[in-house]
Amino acid sequence: MIQGIEHTAVASPDPDRLANFYVQYLDFTINYHSEKSRTYFVRTKDHSMLEIILSDTAPQPQNRADAGLRHLALTTDDFEADYARLKAAKVKFLTEAEVRGGNRVVFFHDPDGNIVHLIQRPEPLP
Repeated sequence: MIQGIEHTAVASPDPDRLANFYVQYLDFTINYHSEKSRTYFVRTKDHSMLEIILSDTAPQPQNRADAGLRHLALTTDDFEADYARLKAAKVKFLTEAEVRGGNRVVFFHDPDGNIVHLIQRPEPLP
């Protein structure tokens, strides 16, 4: 029986830079770094992981409604502090921070242009 999602892979032209962004600004930790390649596994406090691998091509611009995986949603317990830290880091925001359905949300790009969604829910989804 499938238990969950172990990790999601993201291809990057600069895995070192992208892994460091997720560590420095989004509170991930490096769980594993291959000595034979530039592959990283970065992990959140709840043990969700991203695998960051070296890409063969440059990133392509993404829109939130394009087909395929569209964004990575990250939960926070301190929206204001995380939002302020990202603003201070000059992150490129796609939306203004707002409250939607009681949830505090904002969308932004990581250094490779991947869409990231920061969300703080007053109550978890069922």
